[in-house]
Amino acid sequence: MPNARLEATVYGSVLALIIGWVLYIGKDIFVPIVFAILVVYVVAGLTRQMQKLPLVGRLLPIHVHHALSILVIAIGLGLVLDLIVANRDSVVALAPRYQDSLLVAIQKMAVFLRIETEPTWTTLRQDVFARISLHALLGSMVASASSILVTIFAVALYASFLLIEQRSFAAKIANLSEDPRTVARIRQVTSDINARIGSYLALKTLISILLGAASWLAMALVGLEFAAFWAILIAVLNYIPYIGSFLGVLLPTMMAVVQFGHVNEVLALLLPLALIQFAIGNFLDPYLMGNSLNLSPFVILVSLAVWTGLWGIPGALLAVPITAMLAIVFSEIRGTRPIAILLSRNGRL
Repeated sequence: MPNARLEATVYGSVLALIIGWVLYIGKDIFVPIVFAILVVYVVAGLTRQMQKLPLVGRLLPIHVHHALSILVIAIGLGLVLDLIVANRDSVVALAPRYQDSLLVAIQKMAVFLRIETEPTWTTLRQDVFARISLHALLGSMVASASSILVTIFAVALYASFLLIEQRSFAAKIANLSEDPRTVARIRQVTSDINARIGSYLALKTLISILLGAASWLAMALVGLEFAAFWAILIAVLNYIPYIGSFLGVLLPTMMAVVQFGHVNEVLALLLPLALIQFAIGNFLDPYLMGNSLNLSPFVILVSLAVWTGLWGIPGALLAVPITAMLAIVFSEIRGTRPIAILLSRNGRL
């Protein structure tokens, strides 16, 4: 018996390593597919909300609700892209002023650190920028922009076909096995995944919108430039556990250092942003989210590190939903149920 358990553990470890290697080398294929699945969850959630509307919700067929949900998402993405394009010209126009402010901040830091030679743009170019290949940097930026566009197109294509396949999904599950108990179990697992992941995405989106709105108000009151862009970025970063909150404060604060260059204005932005993140992260988020995913905080942190290592920034955004799906599936299989217990928050499934 102990030998059998050891053998199963070794086989399981080897299988996990093989799966991890496949996920790493195939990230360009798997990332759009997983994002498409999450988009379908969002579309399904919007569809359920539209069906609750009086009169219109009951009269319109399901495919019309899907089309309207996709239209709402497309309009939201369009507004974000329009905001980025509109801010591009402003960034170019303000670049010389930002350059001067950044140099002043670097010089103040040099004085604080008691560096004998005061930095100038000439010395910075010689010491720092000369080591950076501008051609390679621009090429990397163009490649990244092209990759993002290709990924968005692939996600939209996959999501469209998944929405079409959704009509026959119930029939496919019914034909997976001739045993009614097996079919019922598969339906239960699928329903559990849909309910918990859908609830997580809906509540997390609501919290992210509230966080972005509150952060925009704080930044607008201080007079931080491009406050709307930073608010959207803060809302997106909120999907990344722990690290997202830190970056949501750090990045706008760095912008404040470049724009204002004075400690008072920077603190006037830093303190409200940190207070908003603390209040929402420690009070509103636990109150609304509760124990919807039943994942240990340590497991969330480890999954964040693992999926970020496998897939980069997309992996950080997808870490929690993927780990929650795995925990639900593991809880329904006798051999992997102990793993699900270890992944849970309190040991109860």
